[in-house]
Amino acid sequence: MTEATATFGVRRHGAASVVDIQGDVTSGSEDVLMSAYESAGDAGAIVLNFSDLSYMNSGGIGLLVTLLVRANRRSQQLMAYGLSDHYRQIFELTRLDEAVSIHDSEQSALRAAGVR
Repeated sequence: MTEATATFGVRRHGAASVVDIQGDVTSGSEDVLMSAYESAGDAGAIVLNFSDLSYMNSGGIGLLVTLLVRANRRSQQLMAYGLSDHYRQIFELTRLDEAVSIHDSEQSALRAAGVR
C-alpha cells in the first residue's frame, strides 16, 4: 500500500464544505481524501482548495473522478479553486473542467455555491 503524502482539512461554510489540499495527491491519497469527503457531510457543494497542492499525478486525477462520481450520487456540486495554470490545463485536457466548476478564489466558489 502506498503511503499518503497529502493532507486534507475540511471547513464548513453554510451549505458548502471547503476541502483544503496540501502536498502530493496520488493514488496513495485515496483513504485520506475519501475520509475528508465523508467529513464534508451533506454539504450541497464541495469546494476543493488546490492552493497548497505540490503535485498530482494520474492516480490523483483518478481519485478526483471517483470523488466526482460520489458527489454526483449525492447531488452535490464539485468545485475547485487555487489550481495552477499547469493543473488548469490538465483539467481541460481530461475534460474535468466540464464537470468540476473552476473558480479563481474561494469567495468566487462559495458565491457560486450560494453561500453569502
